[in-house]
This record gives sequence, structure tokens and C-alpha cells, in this order.
Amino acid sequence: MTYEDLPSRAPVAPYDPTGPDRPGKIIALHLNYPSRIAQRGRTPEHPSYFVKPTTSVARSGEIERPRGTELLAFEGEIALVIGRAARGVDRADAWSHVAAVTAANDFGVYDLRWADKGSNLRSKGGDGFTPLGPAAIDARAVDPNALRIRSWVDGELAQDDTTAALVFPFEQLVADLSQLITLEAGDVILTGTPAGSSVVVPGQVVEVEVDAPDAPGAPSTGRLVTRVVQGDAVPGAFGAGPKVDDLQRSEAWGSAEAAGLEPAWRLTAERRERLASVATATLSAQLRKRGFDDTTIDGVHPLHPGETMIGQARTLRFIPARPDLFASHGGGYNAQKRAFDGLNPGDVLVIEARGEAGTGTVGDILALRARVRGAAGIVTDGGIRDIAAVAALGIPAYSKGAHPAVLGRRHVPWEVDVTVACGGAAVQPGDVIVGDGDGVLVIPPHLVDEVVDAAIMQEREEEYIAARVAEGEPIDGLYPMNAAWRARYEAAAEQGRETTDGQ
Repeated sequence: MTYEDLPSRAPVAPYDPTGPDRPGKIIALHLNYPSRIAQRGRTPEHPSYFVKPTTSVARSGEIERPRGTELLAFEGEIALVIGRAARGVDRADAWSHVAAVTAANDFGVYDLRWADKGSNLRSKGGDGFTPLGPAAIDARAVDPNALRIRSWVDGELAQDDTTAALVFPFEQLVADLSQLITLEAGDVILTGTPAGSSVVVPGQVVEVEVDAPDAPGAPSTGRLVTRVVQGDAVPGAFGAGPKVDDLQRSEAWGSAEAAGLEPAWRLTAERRERLASVATATLSAQLRKRGFDDTTIDGVHPLHPGETMIGQARTLRFIPARPDLFASHGGGYNAQKRAFDGLNPGDVLVIEARGEAGTGTVGDILALRARVRGAAGIVTDGGIRDIAAVAALGIPAYSKGAHPAVLGRRHVPWEVDVTVACGGAAVQPGDVIVGDGDGVLVIPPHLVDEVVDAAIMQEREEEYIAARVAEGEPIDGLYPMNAAWRARYEAAAEQGRETTDGQ
């Protein structure tokens, strides 16, 4: 294909990155797809890049896994091929500088990441580590927000995503890079990979395809095919060699479970069900017995009386309003937007607003985004705007009440997924958040099972005590139970167990 005479190109043309279409430079993006960002657990504020050498390009063929390594991972991506030089362009004009899109596979050896410090030269710069092709789709023939990327491993679909909800749209990447460097005809931009990237071993085959299923003719790049073979070269003879740990294994495979590692603590469906069976008042009493006296988020009230909220914390921190800081951090894809975009099913977003109720910290659009993302709830020690609309969404929400003012009146959105203070309680990402009509409680994950077991036992005892009080028994000696009442309770509990076992 050629770049100078754009109108002469067919909608799909052969693309040979090792021949006439060899790129002058390859620039790759770290994170872009929400599905991948959810796996990594961090949402970037701005695009960040690394450069791959042109010697890493390849066509369909083979890739060598370096000897002594175990974590060769594939990443199916959409590659943008620059058609005419871009320097200092804006977003409105950026897409006109893209000639075509093609399929890419951004291979990397996670065994070597420890020495890269973000440059990815050792881990992703090897010969043949950037297969491209086999065909390119004319950029004018497609909507950049309606492309699809799919990858297969040994014929099984491993990645399937679209460009509809990218954090950094393609035109932004071109415009952003053009402010830093001159993009020249033939240069390639790798635009990030969706979830599903994982480890492959010698003998396996990875295929990547980019298409535009809703465009006229449904143009496709065809499948970029790469077979993994075992190499003889040992990296690190004169420098850093392979070294892996459980973090690298987890990230290479996509999760700790996929890597065969002991999974991190998770709020499973069973744990949620057990938490839902007891009141926050009982959980609070059990936490206090263990020395945790400051685990209630004070001063917040449920938007829907009688609702229950259970999830793991994600956090957002606001700092006091200041004009210069709001100018630098309040606009664009700020921390508040990143926090809501980064929510996963079952998350509870906890917002530190310093108890400032004189403005809103969330409104109907952001609350809708949380609901669409499957979040379990929102907790803020500030106010809620558009409170009737937020209430109508049905998502559990706890706040200090309604307020019509916008965020900038009192706050600057500052950072996400850090330890915050909300309603007088310290909250860390991953803490378990439980809310009901009495309020909201923070439970450190390592205490959940122990506290829930004790709370269930406590509530059974209190049910017994309540029944006796209803029968006319006096409180003294019964609540709490003295030795005599304890013996009667345990006998009744044993009889109940025997009755149940005999059914």
C-alpha cells in the first residue's frame, strides 16, 4: 500500500510491515480498554506510551519464546498506520492523518519486566515481537469508534471487544502524540489491548483480527497468525536475565486464578449472603470486641430506607476547592470521572468529601454510570445532586443529604483508589462496606469471616433472648445471659440441631 495517494487505495489492501510498509517507528499505549483497566485495577489519567523498535515487526509466522522464560503473553491490538505527517494537530483533524488500521499482536515476556521500569524494551522489543497485518483497512472507510478486535488461541476465542468505550479515543492518541513528536507516514500506533490477554507456550497458535462489522462490506484485516516456538537464545548473558514473581504471573495470565495461584481475598457470593443475614449493629458489636471502634461511616443516611448495601470499596478523594487546583485537576477526564468509569460489579464507591454537605459530590449521570457498571452502591460524606433522579435509579446510596450546588463550589477531584477518610472512618480499597438502615460499616477483609461467624451466633442468641422477654422473663440475668440462662440456651440449641438432623 502507499500513503501519498490516499484516494487510490482500496478499502482493504495487503499490508507487509517487513517490506514496503515497514514503519519508521512504533509507539504503543499502555492501557485503554475498560475491560483491561478493570483487570489491572488502575485507571490512567492520561495516555502513556512506550516505543518498540522496528526490528520487532513481523508478518504472520513464528515467534520465539526466549530460553529460560515462562511468561510469554500475547496482546491483540488495533494498529493505526499514519498516512501523512502529523505535527501539532488537534483532535478534530487527527483522524485525517491516519491512513489505515490493521491487526497487531503486542507480545511481551513478563519474565523481563522487572528490569524495564516501564520502557518495555527487554520485555517487548525482541525480534518478531510485533506481528502486523495481513491486510489494512482504509481509515476513511470506517468509524474509529466502531471497530472490533478479536483474538484466538488454538482456535478458541480469547479476546472480543470494540472501540466504542475506549478511555482514550484514537483521534486523541494521534493529537496527543503529535504534540510531542512528528508522526510520519508509515508510523504505527498500537492502541492497547482488551481483557483476555494471557500466556502462550511453544506449540500454541495466536490469531488476531480487526474488522468493522457495521461498515459497508464489513471490511476485515484477515487473521494475523503467529505460532509460538521455543527459542535457543538465553536473555541476560550480559545484563538482566529472567526473573518472575507471583505479581508478574498474575498479570501475564490475566488473574491469579488463571495463573494457578492462591487467589486474593474476594467477596464471594457466599460471603455476601452471610453478611446480608446479619445487621450492621451486630457486626459493629463484634468489631468492637476485637478492638475496632472506629469502623462506622458517621453522618450518612440511606437514599432508600430499608435498603442493604454490600460490596468492596473503591475510593475517591476530594480536596478543598482552590481555583488554580480546580483549573488543573477539575476538568477533562478528572479523578471523579475515572473513579466512576473504573467501577466493577460489586464495588462500592466511597467518597471522601470531608463531611462538607454544602455541595453535591455525585449527580444523576455519574450515578447512572455506577449502576451500568454494576456497582453495589455509593457512599459519600458530602451531598448528592439531582437526588430525585439518583433515587429513581435504584442504586444504593448513602450521603449527608441533598444539595443543588456543583462540585467545584467546595471540592477538587484529586485521586482515586487511595486510603480515604469518610465520615470519620478510614477506608482502604478492598475493604468490605456494609450498609443498612442503621448506617454504613467498614470491615477489613481479613476479619470478615471471623466477624460474620460471631455475628450470626450473636443474633441467634439475641433471638432466643427476645423470645424469652416476650414470654415475660425479666432482663436481669438474661441479657446478657448468666451461667444458668447460658446452659438453658445451649440445651435448646442442641435440641434444635437434633431435630434438624432427624428430619
